[in-house]
Amino acid sequence: MTALDAFDLRLLDALQRDASQTNGALAETIGLSASQVSRRRQRLEQEGTIRGYRALIEPAAIGLGVTVFIHVALDTHSRDNARRFRDLVRLTPAVLEAHALTGEADYLLKVAVGDLKELSRLVNEILLPHESVARVRSEIALETLKEPGLLPLPSP
Repeated sequence: MTALDAFDLRLLDALQRDASQTNGALAETIGLSASQVSRRRQRLEQEGTIRGYRALIEPAAIGLGVTVFIHVALDTHSRDNARRFRDLVRLTPAVLEAHALTGEADYLLKVAVGDLKELSRLVNEILLPHESVARVRSEIALETLKEPGLLPLPSP
């Protein structure tokens, strides 16, 4: 992986803020030519620094008005049990994020559902009956104060 220079960092910052910008617009923002921006962007993508691009959709606009954080404790701590749980998470569309944790819970899931009935179905029909899961504790977000967070890039 190539070391990031000041132009790379400015490019990453501009893309974090608005990835829909053209190379020409990015060039004006960071002070390079469009072709230089294109080459840098392609290199950053190939190296995996830029993992992808996506549109940020308002969840409520598509009927997903409830955000929930679910703490999951596994039944046993084995490689196979962890793999089974990770497979479950990957196959569950409502799970937006999943993080392995230290502490009381083994995993923290961020979930988007339409209503409490959907949440109940997710917890009681998908998570709790799964062979890998021992306990589930959910917390409903009342309000989202900041989302999505931009990564704090180092100063050049």
